[in-house]
Amino acid sequence: MNARAFDMPSGQPSLQAVRLSKSFLSGHVRVQVLQGLSIALYPGELSLISGPSGCGKSTLLSLLSGLQHPDEGQAMALGEDLAAMGTRALEHFRLRHTGFVFQGFNLFPALTALEQVQLPLGYMGLKRAETLRRARQALDEVGMSHRSEMRPAELSGGERQRVAIARAMAKEPQLLFADEPTSALDAESGQRVIDILHRAARAHGTTVLCVSHDPRLVRHADRVLGMEDGAIRNDWRPNTVSTP
Repeated sequence: MNARAFDMPSGQPSLQAVRLSKSFLSGHVRVQVLQGLSIALYPGELSLISGPSGCGKSTLLSLLSGLQHPDEGQAMALGEDLAAMGTRALEHFRLRHTGFVFQGFNLFPALTALEQVQLPLGYMGLKRAETLRRARQALDEVGMSHRSEMRPAELSGGERQRVAIARAMAKEPQLLFADEPTSALDAESGQRVIDILHRAARAHGTTVLCVSHDPRLVRHADRVLGMEDGAIRNDWRPNTVSTP
């Protein structure tokens, strides 16, 4: 699969939820999390899914990233129906086209920042010289070049999250998913993280989908999707200036 095979025509959504429904069994009760939800997301934008805990934000992100399959409807990424892919094809798609940033950083204790970022690039089959180039470039982009030889225990929470973002960005993904990326961080570190994610969307044309209940993120998003009870209740662009 060529990394450019899924380039989308201008103006076409890179992520789509088409009448998505998803439920989970809780004890003997089946809980409906999403029911008939539809949205379209576009390249070069940071879209924020905001809402209270338990409203279905993370479930929607999991469906759109292929980590889970819907009960009904379609989760479309770069024009492909993720649920229609076989397991190996889906793994390959995620490796080539997606990056993930999580609340818990998911860094390996024994690896330096540089090694953390290089690791997934090796799985992509890139030569060592290229993995080194990309890793250094990504760390520089998030302002962590000077900490490249440090291990997670030697880094602050904000620095660890920036390494995690560099690891995702070094893959040069078309789709970047961030699940509660600032919830474990103080205000200054959280501000820096969301600025980096926003720059990734603008500078690289990446589709950034961020899930958070952190109200600080709203003013930095290009688009905010307010969720409640498994449905999109509001959809707005905070920085759009209306004209009389």
